[in-house]
Amino acid sequence: MSWAIWITGLPGSGKTTLARSAAAALEARGIPVKVLELDEIREVITPEPAYTDAEGDIVHRALVYMARLLTEAGVPVIIDATAHRRAWRELARELIPVFAEVQLRCPAEVCHEREQTRPRGRAPVSIYGHSLPRGTAGPAVDVPYEISLAPELRLDTQASDRWTQVQEIVYLARRLDRRASAKDACAHRRLSCK
Repeated sequence: MSWAIWITGLPGSGKTTLARSAAAALEARGIPVKVLELDEIREVITPEPAYTDAEGDIVHRALVYMARLLTEAGVPVIIDATAHRRAWRELARELIPVFAEVQLRCPAEVCHEREQTRPRGRAPVSIYGHSLPRGTAGPAVDVPYEISLAPELRLDTQASDRWTQVQEIVYLARRLDRRASAKDACAHRRLSCK
């Protein structure tokens, strides 16, 4: 068994940068991590996305299921996904025994500015920024983002430097690693007693 950390926040808040940087820092410490990026997963599950509510639900549930399977196989996971509905992140908390949520804070205008420079090829530029006309199909357009009620870690991506933020995530991952090891040991003891 292993752990999963879900990095969430407004589009453009720095999720992908932090997820990749934290994974690299953990791997440098001998902890190989799989980063699940929703944009990549969406390309496989919905190659021609309609961005409907039902499609979003399927994609996010698939993401949670993948994370659960990886953690059950002993692979640590960092999830990089906005997941504007809190219910999707709560589903992960319910299904993954060793789970933590990192809530990123960043001013909306900074997020919007970053989204303008988003590389093409995945979601279209500005698709998240409520800058498209109402009714335009796209992820999280005209849908409010539901912040985490009790995340294990909150990071303001404008108030501290990236190195500090990465170290906070690494520290959280190490705590989760100890919890996962303790759960494994406890399960092993129960099995050997039978």
